[in-house]
Amino acid sequence: MGGYVVTGSASGIGAAVCERLVSDGERVVGLDRQDADIVADLSTESGRRGAVSQILSAFPDGLDGLVCCAGIGGTSPRVELIPEVNFFGSVALVEGLADALAQRHGAVVLVSSNSAPQPSDDAYIEALIAGDHAAMAARLSAVSGHAAYSGSKQALARWMRHKAPDYARRGVRLNAVAPGYTRTAMTAETENHPEYGPAIKEFLASIPLGRAGETKDMANAIGFLLSGEAAFVSGSLLYVDGAHDAMFRPDSI
Repeated sequence: MGGYVVTGSASGIGAAVCERLVSDGERVVGLDRQDADIVADLSTESGRRGAVSQILSAFPDGLDGLVCCAGIGGTSPRVELIPEVNFFGSVALVEGLADALAQRHGAVVLVSSNSAPQPSDDAYIEALIAGDHAAMAARLSAVSGHAAYSGSKQALARWMRHKAPDYARRGVRLNAVAPGYTRTAMTAETENHPEYGPAIKEFLASIPLGRAGETKDMANAIGFLLSGEAAFVSGSLLYVDGAHDAMFRPDSI
């Protein structure tokens, strides 16, 4: 039995990942703002520090895996929270738990998005990757909620690629998944949004596999990346989107 932490565990992809890991016989500790084993607010530095401290106390002998699913969508009325949770919340946990993961040659899976390659504000993305909160905040006022979301997910995937070699040398595998449209409570808000809803319905109709993703689709891909079957997979971004990215960007590899 291994020890795993899943953020955003109370709903959506996070809840599905917890279910998958428990069914595999693993010990799973969920982290969320409520209804979780560890209750923490990843939008603040103090919340992140508290989360790391509680996780280390729960796993004194090291950690086999970390899955960062917690996220805020582009329709949030508080745009400033999007990068704080989606990017900084994930990065802080990976960095804070690096020694515990190395202790057991663990694996990390970050949840990016297939919207990550969409054009966004380059200065905003670069500020995130550099960890420059001041520059990020300055640029955030000039971008839409959707761009703040997709940019945060692009920054997360790029951060993973930058860091994967160093983590691999310590025995820790860093990977990410890029889900396509997945039916969750968060995406339901977008689907029913008066401004974004019609475009989302057109988007759904264009998925080559003919359906939206389900949370179990994402959980199965994440479960693979955590498993020994993926022992030589490190630094990869896996699209789980019904061939949507391939349709939109056929010449990008």
